[in-house]
Amino acid sequence: MRDIVQLKQIIEVTLTTSFQKKSPANLYNPIEYILSLDSKRIRPALMLAVAEMYNIPIEQVIEPAIGIEIFHNFTLVHDDIMDKANLRRGRDTVHHKYGLNAGILSGDAMQIIAYQKICTVHPHILPAVMKLFNQTALEVCEGQQMDMDFETEFTVSEMEYLQMIELKTAVLLACSLKLAGHICMASEADLKHLYDFGIQIGIAFQIQDDLLDSFGSEAAVGKRI
Repeated sequence: MRDIVQLKQIIEVTLTTSFQKKSPANLYNPIEYILSLDSKRIRPALMLAVAEMYNIPIEQVIEPAIGIEIFHNFTLVHDDIMDKANLRRGRDTVHHKYGLNAGILSGDAMQIIAYQKICTVHPHILPAVMKLFNQTALEVCEGQQMDMDFETEFTVSEMEYLQMIELKTAVLLACSLKLAGHICMASEADLKHLYDFGIQIGIAFQIQDDLLDSFGSEAAVGKRI
């Protein structure tokens, strides 16, 4: 079984060739740029790991996994616009580098491409996969709205914070694992375990990320503190 580093390399190679020389360049160059920035690729890599765990060829999972990664990066592009952020992963954000209109339109295109790739799953599981992904996409929006609402609040409870980061971050990680489980024809019990695991590691990741956002250094974190 390949480790996460090896699975990430497979993701990187696939992403690198996905948008090269696509036209119009002003639409696809920003997409290629954001996907070229250094990233953990944890969501798609875990999806491939699930396939390996069930002894399913990763070729059956790679397209939806790429779709999840593109969707994740789409949310970052629009998140940076809302936050008026100039740095992402130590580099210019898409809208700062290419302009606001490019950030909006390229982000929209990424969302559509993500759906196209996720829809490549077997027709037998497509309804369940799309129900899961649509619900997750809406929850991510809910989490982002909560995050913005909290900017004007004087106090935010621990419970409210945990609910926000579960929606904004953890549900997409959980969706990734459960989606891969659907492709691998996992049992209902396993699907629940995969989803719950994703929620827990997603919450843990976001707590750490928020601590770094608040108390880390800009050079180390790669974005504005």
